[in-house]
Amino acid sequence: MPKPARMRAAALTATAVLLSCLLAGCSDDDSGDEDLTAQELNWKDCPAPSQAQGGGGSPSPLPDDGTWSCATMKAPRDWDEPEGDTIGIDLIRVRSTGDEDRRIGSLIFNFGGPGASGVTTLPSFGDRYEKLRTRYDLVSFDPRGVGRSRPVLCEDDQQLDAYFQQDTTPDDAAERTELLDSTKDFNDACEENSDGMLPHVRTTDAARDMDLMRQVLGDDKLHYFGISYGTELGGVYAHLFPKNVGRAVFDAVVDPTLDSEQSSLAQVKGFQLALDNFAEDCVSRTGDCPIGDTAQDVKDRMAKLLKDLDSKPIEGIFPRELTQSAATNGIAQAMYSQELWQALTQGLEQAYDGNGRVLMLLSDSLNGRSENGEYSNIAAANISINCADDKPRYTPGYVERKVPEFRAASPLFGDAFAWSLLSCTDWPVAGAAEHPDVSAPGSAPILVVGNTGDPATPYEGARRMVQALGDGVGVELTYKGQGHGAYTSQNKCVQDAVNGYLLDGKVPAAGTVCG
Repeated sequence: MPKPARMRAAALTATAVLLSCLLAGCSDDDSGDEDLTAQELNWKDCPAPSQAQGGGGSPSPLPDDGTWSCATMKAPRDWDEPEGDTIGIDLIRVRSTGDEDRRIGSLIFNFGGPGASGVTTLPSFGDRYEKLRTRYDLVSFDPRGVGRSRPVLCEDDQQLDAYFQQDTTPDDAAERTELLDSTKDFNDACEENSDGMLPHVRTTDAARDMDLMRQVLGDDKLHYFGISYGTELGGVYAHLFPKNVGRAVFDAVVDPTLDSEQSSLAQVKGFQLALDNFAEDCVSRTGDCPIGDTAQDVKDRMAKLLKDLDSKPIEGIFPRELTQSAATNGIAQAMYSQELWQALTQGLEQAYDGNGRVLMLLSDSLNGRSENGEYSNIAAANISINCADDKPRYTPGYVERKVPEFRAASPLFGDAFAWSLLSCTDWPVAGAAEHPDVSAPGSAPILVVGNTGDPATPYEGARRMVQALGDGVGVELTYKGQGHGAYTSQNKCVQDAVNGYLLDGKVPAAGTVCG
């Protein structure tokens, strides 16, 4: 769950893909005087991703003639006025490899954020879902406000460089005022540049888009794979349309019972746990750990680095220097995947010698910045969706009183997470609720996969999601592993359980544990 907004759980896209409406190919709003469920999608070759989607080249084919196709679905701009103007929702699909008589339907993916472009992320990870393609067309989409789906836009690339370099852990009144002013400037830019979309990017809106998508794709039921925030979106869908849920899997599970502050504090503890595991892993390997003699020494040296950077940044990626905030974001990015721990070790070694390039690359990846200096709209979308969803608004005085509690939970990450609670303070749109409603009586079983080492969606959230879905709906599976998410870890036990349910309808025993 990407709270706080400056440290989002959208790293699947950021790791794989490592703001302008013109580049995004936005279409003008159309009149909604038609039956949108009867629309026919015009599938064609996918263009190269827009800047808002993260840039890069067109998606590479998968084996077995796995050619990616893209289309745009019309959806109501305002679901409270479904016959009014429409917006375009961008979709991507690769067809099933199996026999048509064994095809189940479409399997729709959402990779989280909120703010991750499914149109760019699914092809990046497509080979990891190849088994599922034997009976499904694999489909993903840019949710409204994201990528090519009427993207919300805030600051430009130069402004975002400054935004992500600024001091997000103020030590005095002047630094606090600077942070508050910067946050207000960002939020004002979102309102000015997003063409009136800010009230229409709530998770409930995206869930209604998915039910329209189900019908347009010709499926009686929604078969769904949600990751990170995608589990919250899936839970909200199940609440709104319980009878339409087919086979669904939630991986890297958001805790739907927490408000913004509680969620941020839980994340702080999750990132600290991942940091502890990283430090222990380094010193337990054969040979010397190059960044510390003991696990505590590793963490102490990291804390000293951040303290030094607060007053004296070091060389980063010219012309930018590595600031304390950028280094903290870089470390956070590496916590999302054990595959990035080696890069973090290398980055810390270099930073101790005055070179911050690798840590800055990690930070850029988290923030959606490409090597050519262009940003995707993931930061804008993330904040816009979170602030439209979340009702709480916090004052600077309240946050300042909470800093010690967050710092106690994580000396390294606590301050940044606490101050990021101000992200929605001056937001122009009221938040919808304290937390999402995911109760789904009457839904088909939903497989809920929790990872004990997950930093961004801590393990406890999986059990609470199961409880919130209601009796007979959520089925919990535990993965004892590291990183954000379980299925793409390629753990055989997890993949067998997920594949068995999605492909053959076999619901694993509740409480199954995979090591």
